[in-house]
Amino acid sequence: MCRHLAYLGPRKSLRELLVDPPHSLFRQSWEPRRQRHGVVNADGFGIGWFADGDPVPARYRQAGPIWADPSFQDVARVTFSHAVLAAVRDATTGAATGAEAAAPYAGDGWLLSHNGAIDGYPRSVAGLAESLPALDLLELESRTDSAFVWALLRARARDGVAMADAVRSVVHDIRAVTGARLNLLLTDGATVVAAVDNEPLSTLTGDGFLVVASEPFDDSPDWQDVAEGVHTWKVEGAVEDR
Repeated sequence: MCRHLAYLGPRKSLRELLVDPPHSLFRQSWEPRRQRHGVVNADGFGIGWFADGDPVPARYRQAGPIWADPSFQDVARVTFSHAVLAAVRDATTGAATGAEAAAPYAGDGWLLSHNGAIDGYPRSVAGLAESLPALDLLELESRTDSAFVWALLRARARDGVAMADAVRSVVHDIRAVTGARLNLLLTDGATVVAAVDNEPLSTLTGDGFLVVASEPFDDSPDWQDVAEGVHTWKVEGAVEDR
């Protein structure tokens, strides 16, 4: 469906994280190695990152494939961050197109990416939609199941629910009414929360850094598969001046 990656650690350029590795997210856009659904991720891409001292993440999103964007290489070369969430998109048939449909979604200091699909969307989750304020539904960024997941998470955040608990409850409530693949990455720049649900995730950790990704971006033996469920990571020293 999509490929995505979260990073916490020492400041790195977007190019170091997303382009330079031999099997980078950039390359996964046309040559994924572990993708179970779909073969090319050419329906948009997005990158969110946190600047030192600023709790509001920046984003760069486009509707087309990452390899065809003439500005991406320059943006990636000169943009540095200690906290990044990026995704390349393979859209579900019938889902909305456009940059606004590309992850990551942003708000309330959070960034979200969803790899997967909700079976029978939107009819299958009509009951859950009734739990949201009308304004939340009117303000959905795009007509996609991912935007709906994001609306559910933001509503729970407003109610004071912690990140991991919000992810856990949203996954539970959706799966209670329909089948789904809900592989989620959520970050606030200091923490990464992941839901592993019918789609794989792998982690790479080292000296003060963490990468959580749909698939390894190199052949290092240090990558570890993540078990099904909801997981939370923090990296000491990853957050600078915040």
